[in-house]
Amino acid sequence: MQFNNSWHHELDGFYSALNPTPLKNPRLLYHSQELARTLGLNETLFSQDNVALWSGARLLPGMQPLAQVYSGHQFGVWAGQLGDGRGVLLGEQQLPDGRKVDWHLKGAGLTPYSRMGDGRAVLRSTIREFLASEALHHLGIPTTRALTIVTSDEPVYRETTEPGAMLLRVAESHVRFGHFEHFFYRNQPDKVKILADYVIRHHWPILAEQHDRYLLWFTDVVQRTARLIAAWQSVGFAHGVMNTDNMSILGITLDYGPYGFMDDYRPDLICNHSDHQGRYAFDNQPAVGLWNLNRLAQALSALLTADQLHQALSEYQPALMQAWGEKMRAKMGFLTQDKGDNAILTDLLSLMARTGSDYTQTFRMLSHTEQAQARSPLRDRFVDRDAFDHWYHGYRLRLLQEGRSDNERQQLMKAANPAIVLRNYLAQQAIEPAGNDDIQPLARLHQALSQPFAEIPEFADLAQCPPDWGKKLAVSCSS
Repeated sequence: MQFNNSWHHELDGFYSALNPTPLKNPRLLYHSQELARTLGLNETLFSQDNVALWSGARLLPGMQPLAQVYSGHQFGVWAGQLGDGRGVLLGEQQLPDGRKVDWHLKGAGLTPYSRMGDGRAVLRSTIREFLASEALHHLGIPTTRALTIVTSDEPVYRETTEPGAMLLRVAESHVRFGHFEHFFYRNQPDKVKILADYVIRHHWPILAEQHDRYLLWFTDVVQRTARLIAAWQSVGFAHGVMNTDNMSILGITLDYGPYGFMDDYRPDLICNHSDHQGRYAFDNQPAVGLWNLNRLAQALSALLTADQLHQALSEYQPALMQAWGEKMRAKMGFLTQDKGDNAILTDLLSLMARTGSDYTQTFRMLSHTEQAQARSPLRDRFVDRDAFDHWYHGYRLRLLQEGRSDNERQQLMKAANPAIVLRNYLAQQAIEPAGNDDIQPLARLHQALSQPFAEIPEFADLAQCPPDWGKKLAVSCSS
């Protein structure tokens, strides 16, 4: 393996160099074999003999660990300097195909940016991030990935005392909106430019020599962010804490905490019990995405004129609606566009909200619709069956209008409507045994989430609606 460490070499003043702080009596609990293969890693690296590598006690040749400094707006309020308070960027692996990926160790101990924290992560939150990032990846949604989970005998104090843990995650980059905000608010426009040039050089090299590169780059950031949030909305995913320091400049899902996949369809779902005002409710995510981009635009105001910033930001809504429209038409089985499609979808969502229909299962069952059948198997899932029958009649006419076979349409729909998502109760059922080093439920759930669009009999129990207790789990930022 080769590590290049461009952040270390090219961005002096953007980080603090330091080594991770190892955990006490660490044990490698679990790793993603599929991701390990993607990174070209030999399975021998994942024996307990090599736990020092995954727990911060040993570095691979070429690694130059550091903690990045950034700032951000948290819950709409400027929070000042933040930074990697419990994470350490170990190095940037150079892959044979020319790409590079950050190796970032989360829960790696105190850094200059830990503020009042202890620099640690707990096993519960580590497993949740591992599973969520793998779940979104296999749903086709841009995200960081998770490679290893390490547990330990070190006590960490959150709401209760929990085992300290570490997560090794990888991503093309960990650059956040907050990186640019940090230097803007410190009145260091030269460093904003240095960072923008670095990001373009490494992640948008095709723009590097363009005279209007900053406009083209920021426009693409706007569009990537819009497409990401459209993807979240389409699968019922709520991030829970969309602070600007949790927003990726590359448009990938970053920093999993109090996230949640929707069970009953409630557009005002608040999955973070610390979000008392509902700022990051599910239906508010598109608006928050644009608000965050406006904060990034302000940070880039020395590089672009006001007109250019407005021009780039004006691309957000069209990109969001185009991406969301494409995904929702696929979920509905519409291979073409029709002016009445939005009304058909809106009416279905309204019925679902009134009944409290399960978001994932409703669309998955809709995937089995047969045009010749005047009744749908979904009918019994709705209390107001007359209203559903009226809706279904219009939906069926729309399908017949396309003249496609059931098989062709059903295949499209099943590829857009997952059979299984990472519900909070499923994560909890994997977390509890893992606390006793029993990884079987975790491994089984991980395997099922890696095939979310397939109907696999051995995972049928994981695709069911949650029990009542499973809908009432509370998660917070410590999650």
